[in-house]
Amino acid sequence: MRRHLLTLGCLLSAFALGAGTASAAGDPHWAETGRAYTDTLGGGQGLASRADGSLLYRGLASIPLDLRIKGWNHVGDPDIARGHTFDAYQGPDTATSKMFAVTTPAGKRYEYVHRLNPGEKLNNSFATVSPDGQWLVSGEWGEQRRLQVFPAPLLNPATPPTGGDLKEAWQITLDKPVRDIQGCDFVTDTRLVCASNDASGSLFPEIRPLLQVDLERRLDGGPIPGSVKSLLALPQRSVCTGTFETEGVDYDASSGLLRAQMIPPGVCAVTTAVYSYQQVTG
Repeated sequence: MRRHLLTLGCLLSAFALGAGTASAAGDPHWAETGRAYTDTLGGGQGLASRADGSLLYRGLASIPLDLRIKGWNHVGDPDIARGHTFDAYQGPDTATSKMFAVTTPAGKRYEYVHRLNPGEKLNNSFATVSPDGQWLVSGEWGEQRRLQVFPAPLLNPATPPTGGDLKEAWQITLDKPVRDIQGCDFVTDTRLVCASNDASGSLFPEIRPLLQVDLERRLDGGPIPGSVKSLLALPQRSVCTGTFETEGVDYDASSGLLRAQMIPPGVCAVTTAVYSYQQVTG
């Protein structure tokens, strides 16, 4: 994704906010519990937890050759639902569509192409599937007041069984703008966590924040309001100096672990940091 300049002042603020926004006493909050690494080329664009607790990573090297030949040159933050892997693909700046690839537990891949609506950006930053398996949520780049909702390919009977056209069902309308969302994942039927690469500090006090989106109700294919708040500033720690980049986010419902990725600057960008969080009270 595009990178944004980070001033020295923003960097200092990021370290000052490293633990995130303070919670009121007794309120649940996400506490950092660990850090791991993955190679950026193979896994720096996103991650998803499998049923056995292992992690699936996506990076530029993950794009199959046949999809590259078709022009799909960027893969976003993936998701796994009912054993199916959902990948978000986008093409060049001249693209008029985006694509979701779904791989079945048996390894069969189907391609679902969404033709851009008027005013829709070509970016396809992530794919996340609702806990009931019926709806796929994705998002665009830049400043937005919405997340897009599609019927989940293969899992929702409204979609063709072997790939094809995918039309938007409706949208989640956010009560405040967000910027440069790199990934979202469902924590409950009505709550998502989203990783933002926004380093401006103009929308939220935190730099590159982890955001929470609370929905008015479960997704049902109709328009739904969403309430946004910032949870914490994602860590920016490295021996290298320069501009960091937020990437994917994943919530593992079986373990309760939340993970978020951060690519460090400069030569350190060859490896991506994966930070783990657990929700605690107090």
